Order: sequence, then structure tokens, then C-alpha cells
Amino acid sequence: MSEHLSILVVEDDDSLRDALLLTLEAAGHRVQGASGGQEALDLIDREGFNMVVSDLRMAPMDGLQLLGEIHGRHPGLPVMLMTAFGEVDKAVAAMRGGACDFMLKPFEPKALLDQIARYAIPPHAEGVIAEDPRSRDVLLLASRVARTDATVLLTGESGTGKEVFARYIHDQSSRVHGPFVAINCAAIPDTLLEATLFGHERGAYTGAQTAQAGKFEQANGGTLLLDEISEMPLGLQAKLLRVLQEREVERVGGKRPVALDIRVLATSNRDMAAEVKAGRFREDLYYRLNVFPLMIPALRERPGDILPLAKHFLALQGSSVGRVIRLDGAAEAKLAAYDWPGNVRELENVVQRAVIMAPGDSITPESLSLSAWSSPQLAATRPVESELNAVSASDAAPANMKDLERQHILDTLAKVGGSRKKAVELLGISERTLRYKLAQYRQDGDVGAE
Repeated sequence: MSEHLSILVVEDDDSLRDALLLTLEAAGHRVQGASGGQEALDLIDREGFNMVVSDLRMAPMDGLQLLGEIHGRHPGLPVMLMTAFGEVDKAVAAMRGGACDFMLKPFEPKALLDQIARYAIPPHAEGVIAEDPRSRDVLLLASRVARTDATVLLTGESGTGKEVFARYIHDQSSRVHGPFVAINCAAIPDTLLEATLFGHERGAYTGAQTAQAGKFEQANGGTLLLDEISEMPLGLQAKLLRVLQEREVERVGGKRPVALDIRVLATSNRDMAAEVKAGRFREDLYYRLNVFPLMIPALRERPGDILPLAKHFLALQGSSVGRVIRLDGAAEAKLAAYDWPGNVRELENVVQRAVIMAPGDSITPESLSLSAWSSPQLAATRPVESELNAVSASDAAPANMKDLERQHILDTLAKVGGSRKKAVELLGISERTLRYKLAQYRQDGDVGAE
């Protein structure tokens, strides 16, 4: 891979450190050097790097101690250690401690460059914008697990980009040429979810005129993403567990099992351990899915991504309307200072509205419509009545069926005084579906996430 990295070289021998820096710089990498462990940690915390190459034998902090400190602060950052031939046992210990690789001294420059090339990940890889050190850590972890077939559970607040990272894992895996199939478990009615997942035979239920392969079969040879897995009904969770254990699926109304060769990824915006404790999610299924947990930070926790993401969305929106649109300095400052309770999805919506509202080709602060509920803590504690007022439908006539549905749901909630129990009875939908719809409206409108 030809992508250039930002690499920190930690070596207490000045001449060797300079030689390593020259080799890496000549290959196009951005490099910095540190003569010891503490200096290295300070640089990592302050500037962030894609990779660390460190000597093993240093004082007062040796390479193993530095490795432990780095993994405590930046668990996804690859650390490669260099060691003399007689210290192979220490190198093995370092690998067990989390080092991504080691090099035996002396080594040829090409060998070093070949090793480093294995860990090169572009900061905008496969649609993922990862400029902030925290998101880089996540991207590096995603890259590592992509090389395996392990089941990954991606968690984080709504709108953080869990599906984007899931797609990245698929694209970086050996299954990249197979299908990537996603299903939102919260958006499909309980009565249809089983048939959608597992498929059905003709006549399996009223209206099943033809046989239909489910999402599991459609994903065979590739990756299946179970989005918002925490919203799956308990009864269906047991059937899902059996499919994951047996690696085969039986269609609704069918008798012939279909063998599966798939990788399963799952996402949730909830605290899954708490869901298990509350009895809303099966413990055995949780452990089956949580082989490799990947927590996606909220946008406010990775501020270095805000402006790169905004400019990315701006380029997309500008291209769609045939304009080159830029953010002025004050607009950038306003975006950077905002809490983003709706995360990346809210940022995308804000940029889209700004492109519509901007009179010229420069977006000013006046064109940025940001929510007054900029604190997730405040948003979580406000009453349902306030939520309804803030997310209320437009007085204008709905432009399409999606808007009509939105207005009908919100009008029904207002009619019953915000009672979700009464609303679902009138609407004829499950409370799970209503909760999902309201979360979508908050992210698309002027109100923060849950």
C-alpha cells in the first residue's frame, strides 16, 4: 500500500534514530523522533501518529514499558519494536503484550519499509473520515479485526457512523468481493423481521405468494450487518443465536437448512451490558456477538473530525448543485464549538441545510442552523412534551409519504399528551418502532439525540 503515514521513531541512539528518520522520510512518510519514552508519550498525546517504531532497550523507560503506556492511552495505535538478535524472548513478550510486530537488528531499510506498509491506512479510507487521534485509534482497530473473520459489535450513540465503520471492516476483509447486506432491526415490524432475516417459503404465511431468501442467505459469501441489534425481540434473539451457532438457516415454513458462510457484524446505540442485566437482551447472544467490541466515539469526543467531515459533506452537496462552496472562518469556529448531540448525521444535515440557505458560495454562521439543545445531558432529561414541541411537524403540507408519516406520528403523540403507550395503540405499530422513528426525527431535525 502506498499510503504515507505519520510515524514516531523512538530511539536513544542519535545516529540510528537519524538514519531511521531519513529512511522513512525518503519513502514519503511524515516522521518525528524521540530520544526516550516520556518524550514519545508527550508527542503522541499532543500530535497523534499512525504508528510508533521504538527500540526495545532504552532507559529509564524501556520499549515494553512504553508499549504498555501507549496501549493504555491509545489502544489502537500500532507499535513496532526493534531489538537485537539476543533479545528474541523479549520481542515475543512484546508481541504478547500488544506490539504489532518486531524487527531484529540489524535490518535492511527495505525490510523496515515493507513491514510498515502493512499498517498503512489512509485517513479517508473507504468513506471513513478519521483525522482525530481517537477516530484514528478506532480505524486502526477496525483494520486489524478486518483481517480476521471475528464477529464485531460496534456500539456508540446514534449518528456516530457505526454502519460506515462496519462497511469499512467489510471492504478491508477477505470478503470484500462478496455481498455486504445490512438490515435495521428497529425499522422492521416484529411480525416481518423473522421472515426478512431468515427468508420464507411460498405459503409460509398470508401473503407469501413466492419463496424469498432472507438477509442471511443474501449475505452468503460476504458480510451481514445487524443494525440496532438491541431492538430485536427476545423471541427472535433465541432463533438468531441458533443460526449463529449452527452456521445454517431455515426459512420460515421451510424444512431444509441452508448452510451459511458469512461474517456477522452488529451495531447498537445502547449499553448492551445494561440491556442484558435488565433482561431485554439474551446474555448468551450478547457474548456470541461481542467477540470483538468496537466503541465509536461521539463526534464531540473527536473534535478533530468535525471540520474535515463538514468539508467532505460540503463537497458532496456542492457537487450535487454544481457549486464550489466554502466555509468562512467564523462558520468553521461555530461548527467546532458546537456539541453535536446528533453526531455525524446531524452535522451532515446542518451542512445540507446551509448549502440551501447560503446566498452565495461562502457559508457564514447565519446559514448554520444549530439546535438549542446542544447538551446531550439536557436533551436526555427534557420531558416528552418539550420533545414534541421541538420536533413538531412543519405547518407546511408534507412533501412526500415519509413527511406525511412523520407528521401523522407526531400529531398522534401530541393528541395523547405524549403517551407513547397510547400512541402505539392508535398508530398500530410497536413501541420499539415508535422509539426508532422518534430517534430518526430528532437526528434529522433541530433536536439532539437521546
